[in-house]
Amino acid sequence: MTTFASLAELTAAVGTELGTSEWHTIDQRKIDLFAEATGDHQWIHVDPERAKESQFGSTIAHGYLTQSMIPVLAKECYGVEGVRMALNYGSDKVRFPAPVPVGTAIRATAELLSATEVPGGVQAVVRFTITSEQSTKPHCVAEAITRFYA
Repeated sequence: MTTFASLAELTAAVGTELGTSEWHTIDQRKIDLFAEATGDHQWIHVDPERAKESQFGSTIAHGYLTQSMIPVLAKECYGVEGVRMALNYGSDKVRFPAPVPVGTAIRATAELLSATEVPGGVQAVVRFTITSEQSTKPHCVAEAITRFYA
């Protein structure tokens, strides 16, 4: 994990890898809770018996569940001290190249793509690549945009 003492230090790190998170297992309970929260109850996510007959052989996590893991993964990759607040400003270039089968442990690697001044702070774009040991392809690649306010 990389910890920056200031927004100036963060800005100076553009183009570098920030760190890699711990492993987090995506279990059926997490998938079911996400389905409940979003109303996305497609059988491939929530019906383990039917999903056994699918090409995946089990249920799979929603792509957006995988992406929604970024906040917990991000805080294990990097941190910025001396900020009053950090806000999620959005995402760019989100892709889900490989599904996440239930029971898979995932982790993210973060790379700082840009850091630009905005009124009162800095807007950082960090590419998160979410992987597992079960897949040669990443499960999610997303450019998360965060605004840090001093």
